[in-house]
This record gives sequence, C-alpha cells and structure tokens, in this order.
Amino acid sequence: MKTVKIAGVPEHFNLPWHLCIENGEFEAENIDLQWKNIPEGTGKMCQMLRDGETDMAVILTEGIVKDITAGNPSKIVQIYVQSPLIWGIHVAAKSNFETVKDLENKKAAISRIGSGSQLMAYVNANEQGWNSDTLQFEIINTIDGAVEALTNGTADYFMWERFMTKPLVDQGIFRRVGDCPTPWPSFVITVRDEFLKKNPKVVEKVLGIINKTTHDFAQIPDIDKTLADLFNQKVEDIQEWLKLTQWSQKHLSEKAFIKIQNQLFDLGIIDKKSTFVETVKAL
Repeated sequence: MKTVKIAGVPEHFNLPWHLCIENGEFEAENIDLQWKNIPEGTGKMCQMLRDGETDMAVILTEGIVKDITAGNPSKIVQIYVQSPLIWGIHVAAKSNFETVKDLENKKAAISRIGSGSQLMAYVNANEQGWNSDTLQFEIINTIDGAVEALTNGTADYFMWERFMTKPLVDQGIFRRVGDCPTPWPSFVITVRDEFLKKNPKVVEKVLGIINKTTHDFAQIPDIDKTLADLFNQKVEDIQEWLKLTQWSQKHLSEKAFIKIQNQLFDLGIIDKKSTFVETVKAL
C-alpha cells in the first residue's frame, strides 16, 4: 500500500474525496489515502506543503499560485472546481454596516496571512475602487474565530464561502451585505514536487479516481440531503450550490494560468511572476 497524505478544508466541495475513501476506491488501487481536514484553510495548507506535512492539497487557486511564486516547491496538477468560489461579505448581525461601501477603511477578519480570506479582500477592494494599501486585517484562524471577532468588534467584516457561512446568517449571528465571486476557478489539486517526482503514477491514479466521482457527483441519489445533513445546511441552499458548482477533470492550461497570474499581479497580490513550467505539471 502506498500512503498518500492529502489536506483540504472541511467543506462540501471535498465530500467526493470522503466518498471515494469510504467506498474503498483508493484502497482497491493499493493507495492508503489519508485525508486531513484543515479548517484554517489555504494559508495553513501552503505551509504544510512546504514543510512536507502533506503530499497533496485541494487548495484555493489564488493562494497556491501566490505561494508557488514565493518559493513553495509544489505543482498544480489539475483544476478541481472550475466554477468561481462565491465569497460572501459578512458583518455582525447587530452592526451598523448596511452595504459593502460602508466597509471602506474597516478591518477584515482573515484566517491567516496568505489565505483566501485575505486575498479576496484585495479583490473586493479593487472592485469597490478602494485603496488596497489601506486594508487592515485581524487574524482569526477559523470561522469560530471570525464569529468572536465580529461579535466583539475586533474586526468589522469577514469574507468566507457564502454557502458554508449561510447557517451563521440564518442563526442571526452574521448578516451578508454582498458577494464577491473569484475571477478564476475556485480549487486546484496541488502536489509537492518531491512526492510528484517519485510517485507520478500514484498521483495519476488518485486523480483518475476522484475525477470519476466528481464527474457524476450531482447525480448521486439524495446527495442534496446528505450534504445538508453533514454541513448543517438547508436542502434548498445545497440545491442552489450544486447548480452553481462546476467540477473539473482538466489540467490548468497555460493560457488560463497566465490570465490568473496577471490578475493577481494587477491586484498587487503577487509582486513577481512565475513561469507555467514552475507552477503547473500536466500528468
């Protein structure tokens, strides 16, 4: 059995991996796929890839492109979710903020430096015409930390995937004042260079198994109810999410990579560019 360590956020996007593990699909190919949930998100997973704590990660596109540019020895081997990630812009339910415009020069709660929650604050600032040099951040680690920070007023707003945050809106803890979709595909699958060099065939097998499941994911009987139960969601919210989510079984093309990297550069999220060969490996 070949052990493969993989990390991802504990969100509905990653249910296909858990189904494949439970159904013994990796085991049938002699792969012991060890999944680790990372509620802190992309910044933490970038660090794990650098430290060799994980072999693979299902990770936000903007976060890993930024970190590979900054020296993370990993490669993007595939797009996992092609559709944009819809980030909700949330404030404390009892706060006085009514619109996104009210949040200029206010403090954003972020899970950590280099996380999607920080990078998307730059995307939002750009869309609103704000000066991104004046953005202020409060590191809160997880969504529970965000609840605390917004409720206490140590931060003013929090950007997180809209559907995962919906229960907090329904409970009257957060209010959503707007949405900010990513201008690029949501998630990619990334592998540490060292692991990829030694085990290209294993990585290929892993991708083959997950791609088969994501291809037919929306057709799984009662998948909406399963997801709603697992993630404390309303069935109608999950049904909307399933309609909006477009899985991918394809590589990141050079054209798409250049476009993403140029957008990140123009937003000031990266200050130098990497090459396609340094960032992407098509198996």
